[in-house]
Amino acid sequence: MENFVVSARKYRPSTFDSVVGQKAITNTLKNAIKTEHLAQAFLFCGSRGVGKTTCARILAKTINCFNRAENIEACNECDSCTSFNEGASLNIHELDAASNNSVDDIRNLIDQVRFAPQIGSHKVYIVDEVHMLSSAAFNAFLKTLEEPPAHAIFILATTEKHKIIPTILSRCQIFDFNRIEVEDIASHLQFIAQKEGITAEEEALQIVAQKADGALRDALSIFDQLVSFSGKNLTYEATIENLNILDYDYYFKSTDHILTGNIPSTLLLLNEIIHHGFDGHLFINGLASHFRNLLVCLNSETISLLEVGKNIKPRYQEQSTKCQLAFLIKALEICRDCDTQYRASKNKRLLVELSLMQLASINSPTLSQGEKKKPLIKSVEESEFELSPATASKPKPLKAAAVTTPEIKSHGLGLDPAPRRADYQKKQEVVSAHTRVEEEKPQAIEPKPKASFKNKFAKLSDQQTKTSSLSISELTKEEEKSEEDMASEAYTSEARESYTGEEFLLAWKQLAEKINDSNEEGSSMVYSAMITRDPIAKENCQFELSVDNKSQEEEMVLKRTDIHSFLRKRLKNGAIEVLFRIEKDQTQRKAYTDEEKFNKMAEENPHLMTLKKELGLDFI
Repeated sequence: MENFVVSARKYRPSTFDSVVGQKAITNTLKNAIKTEHLAQAFLFCGSRGVGKTTCARILAKTINCFNRAENIEACNECDSCTSFNEGASLNIHELDAASNNSVDDIRNLIDQVRFAPQIGSHKVYIVDEVHMLSSAAFNAFLKTLEEPPAHAIFILATTEKHKIIPTILSRCQIFDFNRIEVEDIASHLQFIAQKEGITAEEEALQIVAQKADGALRDALSIFDQLVSFSGKNLTYEATIENLNILDYDYYFKSTDHILTGNIPSTLLLLNEIIHHGFDGHLFINGLASHFRNLLVCLNSETISLLEVGKNIKPRYQEQSTKCQLAFLIKALEICRDCDTQYRASKNKRLLVELSLMQLASINSPTLSQGEKKKPLIKSVEESEFELSPATASKPKPLKAAAVTTPEIKSHGLGLDPAPRRADYQKKQEVVSAHTRVEEEKPQAIEPKPKASFKNKFAKLSDQQTKTSSLSISELTKEEEKSEEDMASEAYTSEARESYTGEEFLLAWKQLAEKINDSNEEGSSMVYSAMITRDPIAKENCQFELSVDNKSQEEEMVLKRTDIHSFLRKRLKNGAIEVLFRIEKDQTQRKAYTDEEKFNKMAEENPHLMTLKKELGLDFI
């Protein structure tokens, strides 16, 4: 039985011109050989299967060739080339650093460097996977790598350049190998298929090239696997079946359903895909790649980034005309979120279905720009106390008919409008009385000074307008917002309306809850300080709040503007001001050090201090 040789070894390049996808590097190496400007050490970096070790062997072979061609290629006929092809060359030494990574292995290599070559001009040492060397081995290699004999050349190859110490990097010429393009891999596979007498469809080879992810060796391994599966006729259907790859048609159908907002058809298509044995994660990632391909098709300048077969390109270009840029960007974001959450999700299918429903809802009709959502409950202030811009600064007294209580529907939210209605009527009476006083008062007379807040704070009766006894939890967000808007309209910096202590404390608690819900930096510390103690009333609408420490004081000072703005608007008084001071701890300080503990004991028993002095004791 004839031994089978895999394509990766059978068709391994033997000349610089046969290396796939690394023209810049091969041309540089050929020019260095031609001009005899060879460095003493090379470092070949790049991902797997891109030709690092292959180029190292070709370079070593070409350097020692006796009859190099005009294009700087080895002749494959001289004694040096023949011994190299047969694996018997004494001038080329390969070391696998993954299994020979100790300092003793490097010392053995250094001992061999001293001997001159028997045939040829140079001894070439190829160290593969050099990043696996230990730290001691790297240090032992430094001197020889910097000043090797004239006949020695070192070629280091690695897939992880960042693991090599800088002192090694500085002694080498570094060549970074690129990932091989999909078109280059596909054309090379077509060349091998012709050599082997295999009929291969272009779409099938394109799929293999994409699956290889820039590694030619991986592509050749997949190619051998497919040939074993389908024989001498390699088709697109056999390729996607063997590699467990979804057909393009599924992605095109899914995108059509998503664009039309057809959620049921999208979910049925997902069910069909899962029924065929495909993972939801595979589908969502493939759909993201599909949206990416549609995105690059939107512009003629980026269409070259589309890495698909020639037969499938027109379908992408046709479907891209139905997509908007905003839709594709939003779709890619949804697919990305699904990809990152998939592993942690317990119900993975539901996560994919939810993402598909979100995708299908992108193009659904939405509110026009600038249109505001109407609240479920229209507050009394909005329905009965709407001020025009001309009269916003000076409220007019309401007529008797205007004070009638309108019907408020609770919309099933469990809100009782009766307390709000009574509260509103009281506010309207105060506004009317205040307006009459302002109209009767001469313009030149100074406003009547208000009584100190201490007296007001003590009066908790209902002489002034009292806020209804609704708790904070009973106020919906829409009602709070409407109250703030109304207060903002009526509030000016010169306003000096009176208020009770109960009104102030209610506004203070509402402000604390609002700051806590904001989740801003430091909001929790401010909330804790506001609910721990109530402000103490001072003269001239000033309040003083005690805080526990300096950090709380600094956070409260940062929020001072917001606190003043909220309280002044809510209570319609521009003179309100809150001051902060640190609460002095009246409790006795605990003893922590040895000396403090001794002094505390000596206070209770003075003989201890006498004993200390007589014995001459002291603390260390």
